[in-house]
Amino acid sequence: MKVWYLYHSGFAVQTDGHFLIFDYWRSRPKGEGLESGVIDPSALRDKDVVVFVSHSHGDHYNRRVFEWRQEIPKLRFIFSDDVRTSEDVIRLGPGETLELTDLTVNTLASNDEGVAFIVDVDGLRIVHAGDLNWWHWEGEPDDDNVGMEKSYKTEIDRLIGKTCDLAFIPVNPRLEEQYAWAIDYFMRTVDVRYAAPMHFGNDPSVVSRLLEDPISLEYRDRILGFTKRGEMREI
Repeated sequence: MKVWYLYHSGFAVQTDGHFLIFDYWRSRPKGEGLESGVIDPSALRDKDVVVFVSHSHGDHYNRRVFEWRQEIPKLRFIFSDDVRTSEDVIRLGPGETLELTDLTVNTLASNDEGVAFIVDVDGLRIVHAGDLNWWHWEGEPDDDNVGMEKSYKTEIDRLIGKTCDLAFIPVNPRLEEQYAWAIDYFMRTVDVRYAAPMHFGNDPSVVSRLLEDPISLEYRDRILGFTKRGEMREI
């Protein structure tokens, strides 16, 4: 598969038979393509495209995705059910399963908003965590931070025993010293081939920090360290 970093928590994944787009947010004028981190629908006319939106926050959801219908004949939308829209989309809540003829989608409950997606397609399993994260904020009450830890681990533990090919997991620099707790727990708990840090906005230095941090020594060779919008890796 080919994987493109689109910015923040946005990624595109091309498999043998599908083109998956997760949490597309930032866009630019028409005419720019994936190499700049922008979806050009005219280049996807012959693809089976599925757009996933994990929740309604403005840094994960861009209503311009519906404009792509004009140029992409095979286009489907699978959204968290907290996203308010009158458009024709498939809506999923936490802990639900969607079985289609060509793909299966399971959801986990986010401990912020919406869902995380587990997508089985073309013999691959892809996880996009959305805003499911080990949120630990300095200065917050201990009970709140402990609750976030428990809710994150409870959902991630549902993947134990399942092999995953690719996962997108938050690595948030605003969490300071706790920035990597989520991805570290994921990599040590889940059987995953590759993982890509996400949710770092304009601060990609956190990716280099992770790759240089002793915490990642055992699995850094499985980390896809995207830092530039439009960057592509083939795995």
